Amino acid sequence: MTKKQSIGIIITSHVEELARGVYLLLKESAPDVSITYAGGTDDGDIGSSFDKIQAAVEENDCDELFAFYDLGSAKMTLEVVQDTSEKKIHLMDTALIEGSYTTAALLQGNYKLADIKNQLTPLVIK
Repeated sequence: MTKKQSIGIIITSHVEELARGVYLLLKESAPDVSITYAGGTDDGDIGSSFDKIQAAVEENDCDELFAFYDLGSAKMTLEVVQDTSEKKIHLMDTALIEGSYTTAALLQGNYKLADIKNQLTPLVIK
């Protein structure tokens, strides 16, 4: 049995189905990684929700998280959650799917935080 990671992942998207789809993709290659997601607004529309993102952060089993997002307002909402949460949240400016998938696979392989960030450097959106 693989040791449970101390670092988890949160996926945020403007679309509930996209967030869930990325979550399902990541869980296929990283079943031992704590991954949570939030998508859409509180009333089911396209957008981002502080309450949903905050709940996904709090529901994650880990106290340290890599956070991935799809668009600007999801990033801004994540920043507000980051400021209010006691968890350490690393906001990742990478492509949502590629960055989160790479991170999940590396966490599943028990890579350390610095090694994961190093691997993500080429994926950073400038």
